[in-house]
Amino acid sequence: MDPYLLRKLNTERAARRAVIHLTDLGDGRDRVVREGDPVAGPLGAAVESAFRSGKSAIVAAEDRNFFLNVHLPPARIVVIGAVHISQALAQMAKVAGFDITIIDPRTAFATEERFADVDLVADWPEDVLPARPLDAYTALVAVTHDPKIDDFPLSQALSTGCFYIGALGSRKTHARRVERLKALGHSDSEIATISAPIGLDIGAASPAEIAVAILADIVAHLRRRPLLGAVS
Repeated sequence: MDPYLLRKLNTERAARRAVIHLTDLGDGRDRVVREGDPVAGPLGAAVESAFRSGKSAIVAAEDRNFFLNVHLPPARIVVIGAVHISQALAQMAKVAGFDITIIDPRTAFATEERFADVDLVADWPEDVLPARPLDAYTALVAVTHDPKIDDFPLSQALSTGCFYIGALGSRKTHARRVERLKALGHSDSEIATISAPIGLDIGAASPAEIAVAILADIVAHLRRRPLLGAVS
């Protein structure tokens, strides 16, 4: 690979931005395509599909063959609240290939005994997230039921464009949450992106079932997410 392209590729990956190293297998010409860069025609459709799936592949377009080497940032889940749902979700997320972090300032809940081998941070989200910022490849799951803990990370998730934002609570609870987020300057359209009640509607009752519903919702949002910019 050309050293310039290699530097560009590594810069994008270090910044947790999605890129594809696209190579024409006929003449060897290559380039780095960032998510949102315009690529026309059938090749553009293949690029869009690759950004969604994260799978590298050889594709045929315009009577030529191209190799699409896809580099997506590892999708991660940040959970606000070290509750029973979080315990189940942490184990399921690992199986599904997600990195997961649990944040909760309540030290009675955020214990290593309850979250063995999990990235657990017993501190306030407003103290944690500046050093570990959310981004477009982060799913934010808020499950404490406590506005003092949940509202800041929810607001941050809306501002940074997390691919999934979910919040536990009844419709009445969420209506009050909406008003608080509006007071923080968020629009109706932004707030409407929050999955609340959280997770897919599968009739979940137990913490483990709710965790299944949340993880399924996260996967659906990841694979169907709007791409940054527009690939046409």
